[in-house]
Amino acid sequence: MADVVHPVHGEVHRHPAPTGFIRKYVFSTDHKVIGIQYWCLALFAVFVGMGLSVLMRLQLGWPGQEWGFLKTLFPNAAENGTVSGEFYLSMLTMHGTIMVFFVLTTAPQGGFGNYFLPIQIGADDMAFPVLNMMSFWITFLALVVLISAFFADSLAPMFGTTAASNVIGPIGGWTGYAPLSALGEKAGPGQGLGVILWVTSIALFCIASLLGALNFITTMLNMRAKGMSLMRLPLTCWAWFTTAVLALLSFPVLLAAGILLLLDHLAGTSFFIPGGEYVNGKLVTDHAGGSPILWQHLFWFFGHPEVYIAILPGMGLTSHILATFARKPVFGYRVMVYALFSIGLLGFFVWGHHMFISGMSPYSAIAFSLITLTIGVPSAIKTFNWLGTLWGGQIRFTTPMLFAIGFVSLFVSGGITGLFLGQTSLDIPLHDTYFVVGHFHLIMGVAAIFGMFAGTYFWFPKMFGKMMNEGLGKLHFFITFIGVNAIFIPFHVMGMAGAPRRYAGHDKLQYLHSIMPLSRFISWVAFITIAGQLIFLVNLVWSWAKGRKASENPWEATSLEWTIPSPPPHDNFAGIEPEVHRGPYEYSVPGASKDYLMQTDAEGPAGAHGD
Repeated sequence: MADVVHPVHGEVHRHPAPTGFIRKYVFSTDHKVIGIQYWCLALFAVFVGMGLSVLMRLQLGWPGQEWGFLKTLFPNAAENGTVSGEFYLSMLTMHGTIMVFFVLTTAPQGGFGNYFLPIQIGADDMAFPVLNMMSFWITFLALVVLISAFFADSLAPMFGTTAASNVIGPIGGWTGYAPLSALGEKAGPGQGLGVILWVTSIALFCIASLLGALNFITTMLNMRAKGMSLMRLPLTCWAWFTTAVLALLSFPVLLAAGILLLLDHLAGTSFFIPGGEYVNGKLVTDHAGGSPILWQHLFWFFGHPEVYIAILPGMGLTSHILATFARKPVFGYRVMVYALFSIGLLGFFVWGHHMFISGMSPYSAIAFSLITLTIGVPSAIKTFNWLGTLWGGQIRFTTPMLFAIGFVSLFVSGGITGLFLGQTSLDIPLHDTYFVVGHFHLIMGVAAIFGMFAGTYFWFPKMFGKMMNEGLGKLHFFITFIGVNAIFIPFHVMGMAGAPRRYAGHDKLQYLHSIMPLSRFISWVAFITIAGQLIFLVNLVWSWAKGRKASENPWEATSLEWTIPSPPPHDNFAGIEPEVHRGPYEYSVPGASKDYLMQTDAEGPAGAHGD
């Protein structure tokens, strides 16, 4: 592998590195350390989320079965070692919240974005380093508060509220639909203190995300190196920038909704409680005038852009990796940029397709349905451009390349099922079934996680100066790829059979007895797939400690992060600002002495973008 040699690195520095452990590794303002902190937080959160999914699959595969370890771990929630309906809903709520906010949102943007955006644009740090540090620690605090909601029944007496006897947290699902989320314990166990802690965590996360979004936007617009025009930016940077714009516009809406929900709990207001209705057999008379549909509008105005906040960084990274290992320029670079922006823009106009069964006007439903189908156009453009990038390339099937191709496959599979749900006539019978669960897990969940895996295997040499084991990486890919398809594609079959989501078991529904073997099959595959993630964890730890030393540019890539040592110096370019002369994907260049040109190469054929 050819390396780019820069003897000046390590000789000149703009400012000295921090020396104390606290300032260097804990309360650090270095974007690289903060990126690793975000990444580690997401890694912890994903294993917590997977642990909860294991417990849920035990119940769904073998409803009513007694599990001795549950009684030991959760004595209040599983007194007899069985999973009650409330306990199941609590696990479902926490699983969804942890995965959506602290994994799918945190790792691609906060982790990889923080680490590599400044390096890829030629800057020595983010625009606001202290704000960057604050953003991480507020996110960390949000996760602590959310996990504390798990133990709401134990914490309740400390706050002067009644302890729940059979649940460990909120039970309203990750969407927190009102009025059940606003009525407190009257709506069910865990809906009092548990919801207060849950919504406080979400509010803190919103604040942290807003700080991060401002930092990303300012950094990319104002701190690019000389010659780094907008059309010379790697597509990863465009994806992080678009994601930051989405976060800046959508998270304030969720923050406002969270504050209103807290007021309904703590101040006796009635923003989301209509009153005059029966809840658990009791008439609600102390609230009136609120609108449960208002919560849905506010939540989904954030919630649908959130889908793209999770998936857009993966799109940018997949484009970046496909070009690198196909040894070809990205097919239609400018079109890819415009498609990213189009997806982000249209994402703000389709939130109503989550509400087709809420009683909205059919005319509104038609409008939302048409825009939903329209958003498939830029998504299809990106897919065809990815295929165009691969077509005729000299493909190197490395582990990051396999995960990037897997991302494309899952994105297509999940996107096709979205076309069904975007039509009102089909969404109404499918909405509350496992069809929806299978769809959003493919398109938003595992596709985004495949992007994270691709990024980890691709950038691990740069972040830690070591190479991950390719054999273990490929084994991890095949187990995971086969596993997630064997889990979530059958979900669609269950949905078409009428299996309702958010049920703790389908054994009591006679018409679903025939799908119980399929449910057990899914549980077994889930256990094997989750166990396969231990291969990734072992590879990660072993490679960090004992892995083969990485060179500056082991993948023979072209963007700026591969022009500096591995791992990078504390100020990235050692005080010497790079100068960019060409686009980010100049591979298979006619007349060049090698099959790629770095962005800093002044000699060679004219650049493809921005010249």
